[in-house]
Amino acid sequence: MSRGRKPGVRLAFCTLCVLLGAVSFARASATLLLEEPYGKLGAFTATGHAAVFLSGVCPESPLVLRRCRSGEPGVVLSRYNGVSGYDWVAVPLIPYLYAVDRSEDVPLFAEVRMVSFLRDQYRRKYLEAIVPDRNNGETPGGNWYELVGSSYDRTVYGFEVQTSAEQDDRLIETLNSRPNHSHFRTVSRNCADFVEYVLNLYYPKALHRNFIADIGIATPKQMAKSLVRYSQRHPQLELRSFVIPQVPGSLWRSTTVHGVVESFLKSKKYVLPAAVLSPIAMGSVAAVYIGTGIGRFDPVRGAQVYNAQGELERPLGAEDRRSYEKELEHILARTGPETKAGRIEKSWERLRADARPQFDAEGSPSLQIKIGEQLLDVGISTKNVLSSGTPPRLVQQLLEARLRQELRGGGKTPRVSESDLVRDWSLLQQAMGENDRQVAAEPRRHQSESARYSAPERSGGNYP
Repeated sequence: MSRGRKPGVRLAFCTLCVLLGAVSFARASATLLLEEPYGKLGAFTATGHAAVFLSGVCPESPLVLRRCRSGEPGVVLSRYNGVSGYDWVAVPLIPYLYAVDRSEDVPLFAEVRMVSFLRDQYRRKYLEAIVPDRNNGETPGGNWYELVGSSYDRTVYGFEVQTSAEQDDRLIETLNSRPNHSHFRTVSRNCADFVEYVLNLYYPKALHRNFIADIGIATPKQMAKSLVRYSQRHPQLELRSFVIPQVPGSLWRSTTVHGVVESFLKSKKYVLPAAVLSPIAMGSVAAVYIGTGIGRFDPVRGAQVYNAQGELERPLGAEDRRSYEKELEHILARTGPETKAGRIEKSWERLRADARPQFDAEGSPSLQIKIGEQLLDVGISTKNVLSSGTPPRLVQQLLEARLRQELRGGGKTPRVSESDLVRDWSLLQQAMGENDRQVAAEPRRHQSESARYSAPERSGGNYP
């Protein structure tokens, strides 16, 4: 952004950039998805998860593959332990990332009950044959929930290479013809082993484990690093890397992905006691880390950003981010002390704490919120957030909470694409405009409602 230029005037320019420079998944490709660790998982291991997106392959069912027909978006293949005994399951890209069928239905602000609701509704509609209800009709346990809504839990990095229809056909024939039975083992048959197997069917010996840096265990980061190195030796693959940002919300933010030795060295919980007990051993581990160079592989370097339209664009620059952030603070300064840093998310959290997730008449996610004796249906996606009946002040708080997370600094990983940020900014301006009109029409009533909506009750979020 040019210094002093207002964010709202960039819409036409940004749209032009997307049209001219963004890359869709229209070409036949295979993409390694490197996913950050999150929640309690991140406290024990920082290796994350790996899966494969294939743009030319689609699911006939979650367990049977076929060639994609015109306009179909492809499929994500992933291996998780404890999914009804299956070795792999196939899920379309948008549901895999967001647990909805349409990108316009992705919640603008994710919280644990809405995410659980969307995952379970998708399971009941598409996955119940392989993940049925419990005998009492309740949602089953297990790791099936990892198959849908990945981007609510974590940031995902993609490494895309070109493929051919013949390679897709070979992959389809191979996976459809072999038994799909799980023999999951952390050391020798994990998610990264599956990714290695799939991508090596396309390009033999492209992916391999590191017997030194990861003590022989296949890890997601090593698979990504080996694919990048392979593509450097084979430039005709036209490697493209990108980031799929974690959806803003109250769920824990995911953490940096590491290899095995790297994870140990960067964990103060383990490395400090080990250094005291055996300095020589720790020196040897450090030498392995430095010598293998695994720590120098940065999945963010040179990456574009995946946006809501399924396109790739350049990340938002630090100066642009600060300009948007300053402009947001300037705009919100007029609305009262409840808009100070940290209070917006708390206000929105209090409002939805007892809300009931549901779908509206168009099938888009919404929340039923009780305020006093009144039940309000609040749209929470781009498709229905400005729908009639939702108090504009409530919409404004939702969008303010989202924008604050998108613009929050302190890391090099992009939190949002510029086109998505421009869209969110436009939605906020529309909500504030409607709010101003209601203030002019009914000032006393509006101020009373606004006070109830904005009063923070507690801090922290609902965590998985």
